[in-house]
Amino acid sequence: MSLKKWTQAKTDPKAAQKISEECGVSPFIAEILTARGIDSAQDAAEFLNPSQPLYDPYLMKDMDKAVGRIREALENGEQITVYGDYDCDGVTATAMLFSYLESMGAQADYYLPDRFLEGYGLNCPAIEKIAQNGATLIITVDNGVSAIEEIAYAKTLGVDVIVTDHHQPKEQLPDAAAVVDPHRKDCGYPF
Repeated sequence: MSLKKWTQAKTDPKAAQKISEECGVSPFIAEILTARGIDSAQDAAEFLNPSQPLYDPYLMKDMDKAVGRIREALENGEQITVYGDYDCDGVTATAMLFSYLESMGAQADYYLPDRFLEGYGLNCPAIEKIAQNGATLIITVDNGVSAIEEIAYAKTLGVDVIVTDHHQPKEQLPDAAAVVDPHRKDCGYPF
């Protein structure tokens, strides 16, 4: 068994205090900022309130299809399952989307595969279990862009899949209701 040693980023207490006072953030947030290498109130203010414009999310390929299918599921009271990944961005995205869907009144649940027993991404036994639980829509977060066979299998069970991912897609995209990934070759999203 290999042991891993965690290393903690160094903080600058003086810079953190100044950032906290000048930017009006908690000392804890200010320490996190200094651990990220942000050591001035000006840099902290730019980080916390970026001047870079936010782009229209509908510029992302298939966003309109994804939104339309989710709206349809909400209007029809369909069971929606958010299928995440077990890593930090996957769990965070799962929690965020699940919470949002619940706030919209959705019949929602979530699925996080077991890292050791199931591995990364969609798998057919999980899809079968999700379908048996009544889901007619799976929304992936942080996975799915390479799940060609698994999404085809979901279709045979009457389950639509919306892929939201940020990993590099292969040449062939899955035949999903929507594939939202800024790395698609045909996606002109500017960020």
